[in-house]
Amino acid sequence: MQSYKEYLSKLETRGRSVISKIKAHCERLDQQVNIMHVCGTHEATVSRAGIRSLLPDNLRIISGPGCPVCVCPAEHITLAKELAKQGHIIATFGDMFKVPDTSLKSLAHLKAEGHDIRTVYSVMDAVNIARNNPDKKVIWLGVGFETTAPMTAYEILKQPPTNFYVLSDFRLVPPALHLLLGDPEHELAGIILPGHVTTVMGLEEYEEFPNKYKIPMAVAGFEPVEFLYGLETLLRMIIEKDYSVKNSYSKVVRYEGNKKAKEVMRKVFKVVDAKWRGIGMIEKSGYELREEFKSYNARSLITFDINLEYDLPKGCKCGGVILGKVEPERCPHFLRRCTPETAIGPCMVSDEGTCRIRATFRMVK
Repeated sequence: MQSYKEYLSKLETRGRSVISKIKAHCERLDQQVNIMHVCGTHEATVSRAGIRSLLPDNLRIISGPGCPVCVCPAEHITLAKELAKQGHIIATFGDMFKVPDTSLKSLAHLKAEGHDIRTVYSVMDAVNIARNNPDKKVIWLGVGFETTAPMTAYEILKQPPTNFYVLSDFRLVPPALHLLLGDPEHELAGIILPGHVTTVMGLEEYEEFPNKYKIPMAVAGFEPVEFLYGLETLLRMIIEKDYSVKNSYSKVVRYEGNKKAKEVMRKVFKVVDAKWRGIGMIEKSGYELREEFKSYNARSLITFDINLEYDLPKGCKCGGVILGKVEPERCPHFLRRCTPETAIGPCMVSDEGTCRIRATFRMVK
């Protein structure tokens, strides 16, 4: 059995080997190569491991819309705050707790004022809160991509207590890719696909993209060497003009994805047009509860109007950051008015937000 030191040594050797291949590919390409990933965890991997500093000058890794908390519209937070003020219990993941809406107030501010807002680890925790508080309405903030939506759907099919509600703002990755790849401002040579989402949805979700947009795609894992393997695969595909989808994360991802998870989501959710914070409306990019489950829809509790003039605080560049058009350092608020402790934009709150990641590892340096 190898020691941990031996394991690290082998890992370093593998890393050096794949970086050498990446450099050789970039020499053959002899042009600027822009690669976009659409996963917050990939950005954390790239930044934490200093991967950009190891790559050739003509290879650029761009962070795309891979943070579900960041793209959750301000209206979602404002609605949740108003429902809390009506005396309902709000249950949410921790990374939504401090996201400000356009008033620069978050759920954390309301909790400090005495409203019942609870951070939980899963939707199952929210269901248990509803069981233990039968005289209260408990509202679960359904935020995330295709990775987190299945568990909410599963709980709905189990017929939770009638005082349990879902405020659904789940988002789908493929429609956002259509938006990105159809944008003439982007000159992308390849896409690194998100390992988490693809584990659920499978490779078949992306088969239409390569031929339509003449661009290769590769699924990558989350360890630094796994990400580098995905990147090397993608560069090889660019050289060979191989417009297809490759799986560099085969230890987890299967072509068909997780059939059970997809079946559960189809039963519970319908696909709707949805707003993405900082981006706007994207057709057929969100999940909402089907009519047969409308008794669990928290929007039935809304008796007030929310009309926000804008989705981001004035001057905030999160929209450009989410689309990969603006580096966080170019935002006038970055590490000035907007810091991990005093975030005004959604990209500075979550551990998957590009601004938060860049700020964290910039500080480490």
